[in-house]
Amino acid sequence: MTEQELKRARNIGIVAHIDAGKTTTTEAILFHTGRTHRLGTVDQGTATMDWMVQEQERGITITSAATYCAWKDHTINIIDTPGHVDFTVEVERSMRVLDGLVVVFCAVGGVQPQTETVWRQANRYSIPRLMFVNKMDRQGADFFRCVNQLETRFHARSIPVVIPWFDGDAFSGIIDLVGMRLIVPDPDSDEKRKCIPIPEADLADAEKHRANLLECLADYSDELAEMFLDEQDIPADMVRDTIRLATVDHGLIPAFCGTSARDIGVQALLDAVVDYLPSPLDVPAVKGLDTRTGEQSERASEDGAPFAALAFKIAREPHVGHITYLRVYSGSVTKNSKVFNSSTGKRDRVTRILRMHANRREELDELSAGCIGAVVGLKSVGTGDTLSCEASPIVLENIAFPEPVISVAVEPSKRADYEKMSEALHALAKEDPTFRAEINRELQQTIISGMGELHLEIIIDRLLREFGVEASVGAPKVAFKETIRKSSEAEGNYVKQTGGSGHFGKVILRVEPLEPGAGFVFETQVKGGEVPSDYFPAIRKGVEQALKTGLRDFPVIDIKVTLLGGAFHEVDSNDQAFQIAGSMGLKEALRKGGCILKEPVMKVEIEVPDEYVGTVMQDMSARRGRIGDMETLPGNGRMLRAAAPLSEMFGYATVLRNSTQGRGSFSMEFHSYEPVPASVSEAMIKKGA
Repeated sequence: MTEQELKRARNIGIVAHIDAGKTTTTEAILFHTGRTHRLGTVDQGTATMDWMVQEQERGITITSAATYCAWKDHTINIIDTPGHVDFTVEVERSMRVLDGLVVVFCAVGGVQPQTETVWRQANRYSIPRLMFVNKMDRQGADFFRCVNQLETRFHARSIPVVIPWFDGDAFSGIIDLVGMRLIVPDPDSDEKRKCIPIPEADLADAEKHRANLLECLADYSDELAEMFLDEQDIPADMVRDTIRLATVDHGLIPAFCGTSARDIGVQALLDAVVDYLPSPLDVPAVKGLDTRTGEQSERASEDGAPFAALAFKIAREPHVGHITYLRVYSGSVTKNSKVFNSSTGKRDRVTRILRMHANRREELDELSAGCIGAVVGLKSVGTGDTLSCEASPIVLENIAFPEPVISVAVEPSKRADYEKMSEALHALAKEDPTFRAEINRELQQTIISGMGELHLEIIIDRLLREFGVEASVGAPKVAFKETIRKSSEAEGNYVKQTGGSGHFGKVILRVEPLEPGAGFVFETQVKGGEVPSDYFPAIRKGVEQALKTGLRDFPVIDIKVTLLGGAFHEVDSNDQAFQIAGSMGLKEALRKGGCILKEPVMKVEIEVPDEYVGTVMQDMSARRGRIGDMETLPGNGRMLRAAAPLSEMFGYATVLRNSTQGRGSFSMEFHSYEPVPASVSEAMIKKGA
């Protein structure tokens, strides 16, 4: 790409809570930019971006889908992401490679659980974003409440750039505060909209909101501030330039509204993507580790720079094989060219280059700096790997993925399908870093793990439809963890004589609990050479092996292990002896310190009519749930916020539906690991959980 082409490029994502209207908004964008000739709908299963059979059947987005379009001489690469918590991996890896975001809010629901999750993800990657309040035609819709919620919940500064316009009680258009005009749908025009003067009855309100907008922007431009104080007319172009500066450099969130399903406000959102979100040249140069020098290095978004790209997604296509989605940060890659996997040190070859439109493909000869595309032929690449030229290798920051929280046992209905199932599970795990499949040797079972019931349900469905493997599934099992109750010290001794040279290793370990989420820390404080430093890696390896199973066959989390000392033998000591001693020492320290179980606790939001609030609260308490707060909703409804153990939430959708005559709904997302109550823990141990 030339510099001018890069300036006119946008790499954006559409993110939101489930059912806020992300995919419908994307469909409207594709329609207005000429990529599609009809408005696909999620409810009817005709959405272009929801191309999987499972998505069309369930009416939800399961996998992130990439596409592209053009608007006002700009190229916009779009990734439409899922809103369900079980598929948060799709959002995480998409955010890693995007330059800007459109965060969609439901005008009635406002800030919802998964909105909070995607907002934290966006903060982690410092991505500029726009706010689009969708479904303004719904009863109870409130644009300004959503803007205020954004500020109070996330401490983000947001300002309306448009405001809703109602013809009587019906939402019928938007007032553009930059150009001071009313924009309403016009199906007969080329742009499907027309701009007309603001009605006299609405002019005073529009001027008030424009003044608020200019007052906010005055903090980002001295020239605009001076003109505002002098009560001068401020040109629309200056207002746009200042909004762009504030959005890209200072984190201001311009707020827009509309109704994607009725095609109101989408063109203004497209204008905003072009006017306010950054190009690849506006974001800082990507940083990585130069594997030759071990020092930090930068790669500018230029075709002439050394090639560097991040593989952010692997997808399986039945007739193509695995497709690797790339964000090219610098340089370019051509088809039939060799690339170097800096993360693994392996060489690979790109045989084809594709530009994706959901599940449809367009062949390209080259993918250049600033582009998002896909390649075929890479065999050694996994999600998060860096591709570069071998002469100038660099490793970019990888992508962090959450650990699975739920497991089930699975086996093929036909014994002859065991190998086929194994290959299928391996292929699915390559696609999805939050999906795990392993064989439990003790139980002689294949255990699959994921982010929730729906996640594993989709995996089982794909086994049948894509791989022809019919599988039977055991009951869900929660991914419990262990940790230590209090600090303790213990010895690990491994002494074995076999006639010749034996084995000798002795370690003294101190194990301490850490704050939740701190992970595992290993330190050494050996004095006087009691244990030679050559054996430290073996001891750590033994400790890490013991952490995988703990005392009750659950992984141990949030502890600090300090090697205090020990003893060695000049002849009999070796790595294996100290590795076993480290494992023994950790387990003994866990016994002394009192090992406790931790369980995944979910943040739950439940919407119910007033008359069922008592029933729902009583049921939630029976599930060991804690009610946090309650919010009154428009139209005789309540929103209950609670925290509840995942183990108690299986099948809750059916229970809630039955207890509210089908009028209740809920959503949940992972919150944290918390200690299991003693009475519950004892019952689990008796059952052999």
